Amino acid sequence: MKKLFTFLFTSSIICISAQTTISNSSFEMWGNVSPGVAGEPTGWYSNKSGSSTAQLGPVICFKDNAIVHTGTASVRVETLNYLGTAVNGAVTTGVINAPTFTKTDGYIGTVKYGTPSDIRRMAFIGRPDSLVGWYQYLSGGSGEQGKVRAILHTADYYDPETPTTYHPACIANKVGDALFLGSTSTFATWKRFSVPFTYTSAAIPAYIMINVTSSANQATSITGSKLWLDDIGVIYNSTKVSEVNKETNVKVYSHDKNMYVDFSSRNEEQASLILFDLTGKSVGSFKIEGNKLNSFDLSHLNNGLYLYQVIGSDYKKSGKFIIE
Repeated sequence: MKKLFTFLFTSSIICISAQTTISNSSFEMWGNVSPGVAGEPTGWYSNKSGSSTAQLGPVICFKDNAIVHTGTASVRVETLNYLGTAVNGAVTTGVINAPTFTKTDGYIGTVKYGTPSDIRRMAFIGRPDSLVGWYQYLSGGSGEQGKVRAILHTADYYDPETPTTYHPACIANKVGDALFLGSTSTFATWKRFSVPFTYTSAAIPAYIMINVTSSANQATSITGSKLWLDDIGVIYNSTKVSEVNKETNVKVYSHDKNMYVDFSSRNEEQASLILFDLTGKSVGSFKIEGNKLNSFDLSHLNNGLYLYQVIGSDYKKSGKFIIE
């Protein structure tokens, strides 16, 4: 079997970019996620495909063809009444879970409550600088505001993170997050938001969870609040990339269970190679020496696809490689 694997930058860029952007970010694609369940953006979910108790509530996620930023559709989430209780409008890349009829027991997760085989995770391996998008808002009452939260993680995740009777701890899987809290005022024109990602781990994420709600606080939500969202995305700071990604000076490749990092043209006192499996778990860390071709033995790793980061004083490069 062929054991030589070089990094072809053109194909690598195509492959990585497909997993470093948000799927259906302009909410143009809509459909059914299962028979009889409609009105959800493709790759996104509302309470109508949530846990069994969540499905009892009213429709809180809508396709809006009249109020759009670009294209033909936006997503609208509304806080609506159900048996005298305000149900938070929401759409997510995960699952809306309501283990009980108590509002504070509700959470969004990657695993459907009561159906552990139903796992929903949007693949994402980038480390962007910021989360951006366009929104409009109709406030249902004093203090109401929309919320958009993006969480970069490995394995499964839950929001809120605090472990409960209904889901385990997950904070160890967190790589970073970005939180946008909208205006408490009503406005009917599109506004752009931009919030930074804050990183808590050096790992490369495997997934992104994005949770959008019309009421920021589910415990005090007010009926009538509406949030429109369109053209959500992530930004990779081009200035920062140009400063640290000097790819013409550094080559990274693998061959026969060895990893090579060519620092022949760089002289740095502190540089390292960090390897991750697809869950984001670190499986190796090595010191890189300047002015030489560095070789690292990877015979301790099983065959499969891995991710790497090369980090120097003014340089950072990431990618993937295969051991076979």
